Amino acid sequence: MKLEGSCHCGKVRFSVESAHPYPFNLCYCSICRKTAGGGGFAINLGGEAASLSVEGEAHVTVYHAEGPDGPSPLGRRFCAHCGSMLWACDSRWPDLIHPFASAIDTALPVPPEKVHLMLGSRAPWVVPAVDPGDQCFEEYPNESIADWHASRGLIS
Repeated sequence: MKLEGSCHCGKVRFSVESAHPYPFNLCYCSICRKTAGGGGFAINLGGEAASLSVEGEAHVTVYHAEGPDGPSPLGRRFCAHCGSMLWACDSRWPDLIHPFASAIDTALPVPPEKVHLMLGSRAPWVVPAVDPGDQCFEEYPNESIADWHASRGLIS
């Protein structure tokens, strides 16, 4: 599925091919929560890095969170003008890109269930809306984005 996205101010537009377009993975870690600011969580999708096409790339900047071992290899890309989170990518997996669902303009399919991850890092004011069938993890889930889609027959 071709995903098209943009920032709020319109200076950045992008597209990426995705076999994993269901927005199911809700991350409550402090980095996603503070940088993306969406309901106490952020949602990443999966995409093919080689297919990424960007208009306005000069307006894209990157943030690497600092951890106890130094900067994270995961870089979050955002618009330098309006601050919209656009996508994340990690040097350890150069073939992948993870667009933030909040930046996607293409209509996304509704997931049959959700995975709430990094709940151990959620803000105390966040009350997760956990539906029957949802999975919850204090840290990371057992399945990758690709595995989750494959195990449910949702690869497009």
